[in-house]
Amino acid sequence: MENKKGINLFFALIAFTIGLTLFKHIDLKNFTLKEPVLDILYIIVFVMSIYFIIKDYTKRTKD
Repeated sequence: MENKKGINLFFALIAFTIGLTLFKHIDLKNFTLKEPVLDILYIIVFVMSIYFIIKDYTKRTKD
């Protein structure tokens, strides 16, 4: 059987929803955040989910 190569949908869904939330919370005109502590947590989780997506995708393509 052939190995299917793709992205992890769980982390992609997390990255998509948190990315949309961050986009709504960041004021690009003044470069401020609506809720700074919560938005910093969102940024950390967003970066980690993107990291896991890339890590998993590169691991699958090597095999």
